[in-house]
Amino acid sequence: MLVLLFLTPAHRVQAEENSLNLSSKSVILMEESTGQVIYEQNSTEQLSPASITKIMTLLLTFEAISQGNAALTDQVIVSEYASSMGGSQVYLAQGEQQTLETMIKCIVVSSGNDASVAVAEHIAGSEEAFVQKMNDKAAALGMVDTHFEDCCGLTESDNHYTTARDVAIMSRELSYYYPEVLNYSGIWMENIVHDTPRGREVFGLSSTNKLLKQYPYATGLKTGFTSKAMFCLSATATKDGIDLIAVIMGAPDSKTRFSEAQVLLNHGFALCKLYVDSNQDVLPQIAIEQGKEDVVELQYQGEYRYLDIKGSDLSQVTKQLELPQVVEAPVQEGEVAGMARYYLGDVSIGGVPILYGATVERSGYWDCFMDILELFLL
Repeated sequence: MLVLLFLTPAHRVQAEENSLNLSSKSVILMEESTGQVIYEQNSTEQLSPASITKIMTLLLTFEAISQGNAALTDQVIVSEYASSMGGSQVYLAQGEQQTLETMIKCIVVSSGNDASVAVAEHIAGSEEAFVQKMNDKAAALGMVDTHFEDCCGLTESDNHYTTARDVAIMSRELSYYYPEVLNYSGIWMENIVHDTPRGREVFGLSSTNKLLKQYPYATGLKTGFTSKAMFCLSATATKDGIDLIAVIMGAPDSKTRFSEAQVLLNHGFALCKLYVDSNQDVLPQIAIEQGKEDVVELQYQGEYRYLDIKGSDLSQVTKQLELPQVVEAPVQEGEVAGMARYYLGDVSIGGVPILYGATVERSGYWDCFMDILELFLL
């Protein structure tokens, strides 16, 4: 993963209040790879999130899979409690088994509350324990205006809240680090099969995200609605190598949440240009004094990205290496040796750490003796 992304300056754009004439209570537009905010309106107001709560449920699910604590092929057993969920559901029966992958589809495509609770119980043992993980993850991500009380957003408790900015943060974490979620969030319709004591029944999943049909660049991600939250949406879209996240909260109706998401996304695609340096060029070696090796290899921490929304000429971006000519042993692999600095004209726009590519220990008396002996033998 590209740790260096967080070293890019966090350029925050303060949009004029309602300059896009949006009627939703709270909105934000973020570029995915850099996390840069392009537009926001009332983005830190704490609001009820409804089913976009499930973005965090999905994030923890994919995280568990990546850590080896779960697998797509796992059989998830539906508890009586999970099967009792109201609201949006896929009508899972008590004792029914579905693979975790099928459950993910039920959550992403049809926003199944019953599937969300079943997955939460499968991963954490109980919904309560899973919700604690949700809140812990929110804190770790810096989602300072968020608190969850359930894993699906069905509750209308005043203690279950988040903000458009925090939704964008968790949406980015999910779609950037686990892009496979887009394989599911892009599904329009798909069938699953219920195998229960009542028999075998085919059930059709139908996406709640109408943006998939309305907007050619849409890739996901999650809708939500309750009478308290009104109409919500976290929308992901990709065009010309730019990945955007538009969050709508408190829209007055379903049509508005989708149309205003398109306004935000079109605004972003019109503004954004992305400079990417994959940093594949060969770095010089650094000489080492009093080391068991004379030189040490270097490597970039990762690639560099810079998002421009001001119409700048990105062909004018330059890179300068800041490295010592000589270092004294010992040095540790992975430690910072210097920086690659990027400039647009005379303005610094960020940097990437340059790391030691190997560990070089300090030479001892025996090493010095062997070096001298080698000189005499030459």
